[in-house]
Amino acid sequence: MIDYYKSIKQPAQGIYTEKGSKFLSFAYPVSSEDEVKNHLVTLKKEYFDAKHHVYAFIIGAEGQIYRASDDGEPHNSSGLPILNQIKSFGISDVLIVVVRYFGGTKLGIPGLINAYKSAAYDALSKCEIIEKFVSCNLKVVSDYDNLNFVMKIIKEYNCKIIKQEFIVDFQIVFEIRLSLADEIISKLKTNHIISVLKK
Repeated sequence: MIDYYKSIKQPAQGIYTEKGSKFLSFAYPVSSEDEVKNHLVTLKKEYFDAKHHVYAFIIGAEGQIYRASDDGEPHNSSGLPILNQIKSFGISDVLIVVVRYFGGTKLGIPGLINAYKSAAYDALSKCEIIEKFVSCNLKVVSDYDNLNFVMKIIKEYNCKIIKQEFIVDFQIVFEIRLSLADEIISKLKTNHIISVLKK
């Protein structure tokens, strides 16, 4: 099972200039469309005097969520080249925004395509590419005799605890790499854990 994909570790900036026009590019790691909106709002406030804030993003392990906006530029002259640049890097969970300051000379469709593509490339080329894992959550409910065993499993597999409650029984929800889920569930169930729920 392939349960990983590539993304970027941290934000990066780039720039491309052509005939007086400046194309400022910004790359962000994102995991939701709300994050995309927040970055766009911030950039539009900071670069309020720019006419175009063109962007494209891809989200999800299989790149299933994506969008490109020309933001007033000619159709498919800007957003699509940025989107294709993200695809050419083979990455996801990425937003690229290119802010354009017009330099007084029109570039034409081919010129715009090249400028937005180049600006996006400049930002992406400065990013550290990382592997992200597809994950799922396990919820374990058991009595306290099993607590040390469960915590040992969590530590052994480097799981991230999401939530824990200690009442009559203990309940722990933790995040794990998807490809390890069946193996971990099997280990937990051999120790007579009351309940293991995959979420």
